[in-house]
Amino acid sequence: MWSFFGGRKAEPTAEVSSIFIYPIKSCRGISVSKAPIASTGFRWDRQWVIINSKGRAYTQRVEPKLALIEIQLPNEAFTDDWEPTNTSYLVLRAPGMNELKVSMKSSGKVIDGVTVWEWSGSALDEGAEASEWFSNYIGKPSRLVRFIEGSETRAVDPEYARGYRTMFSDGFPFMLLSQGSLNALNELFKEPFPVNRFRPNILVDGCLPYAEDLWTEIKINNLTFYGVKLCARCKVPTINQENGIAGSEPTEMLMKVRSDKVLRPNGKHRGKVYFGQNLVCKESLTRGKSKVLKVGDPVYVLKKVSSVADAAV
Repeated sequence: MWSFFGGRKAEPTAEVSSIFIYPIKSCRGISVSKAPIASTGFRWDRQWVIINSKGRAYTQRVEPKLALIEIQLPNEAFTDDWEPTNTSYLVLRAPGMNELKVSMKSSGKVIDGVTVWEWSGSALDEGAEASEWFSNYIGKPSRLVRFIEGSETRAVDPEYARGYRTMFSDGFPFMLLSQGSLNALNELFKEPFPVNRFRPNILVDGCLPYAEDLWTEIKINNLTFYGVKLCARCKVPTINQENGIAGSEPTEMLMKVRSDKVLRPNGKHRGKVYFGQNLVCKESLTRGKSKVLKVGDPVYVLKKVSSVADAAV
């Protein structure tokens, strides 16, 4: 067993139980057995976003029916160093809609004025057919656009992780959640909530509930991840990912057990709830060796804070 501590064998704290990629922001995710890591997070993760007529991103917060859009990528897309060909497609399906195929090869025109939260820049328009498909499905003028990796940069908040980048995720390249935390929350309900309500990239199992709150440096498959900020949850966990209907839970319960007032009683309270840990990957900053995460990889905790009150929020 690999050692971190001067020859003493280190025992893993958990292992990776699931990996999820969300190619189009706020649409349904894909569960994969392995995923290569690029400079902005998992490859293909949030590389596309749907925008309105003013260039602003749609999310499930205002268009919950995005949860029903299923996405299929070629299986080989998650192989390290794979590049799309002329016959490589995103295949999209949604209730009441014909199947849509979107080429994975960049070929569209560049459009300006695309905005995702604080970021504004240019993106690659995926064309009239995709625009018509999304406009018909959402019921409003819409376009599907792709992040331009070669010329655009969207920096992670330097207050938490200086020098790191992401594409169209809310703010950080990775979000990790433990099965223990999900189980602990679900014990408070008669009907359990599936993990898709919380949209993690990495689900780990084998650790205590909410252990991930404390992790500031972990090692997975020789890759170093830094836990940089507890994940503040928005409206999305209240949206049933099977029918697109929003309710009040689990957010009402999270306010009782995972709010800033509960977790940090002596800190500043902004009415937020936290569930999961945002990560960056050290090796994403450099080119070179293969960087792949796999289901079953052990998780080693190298550094952690002593209590959740000391975690960054």
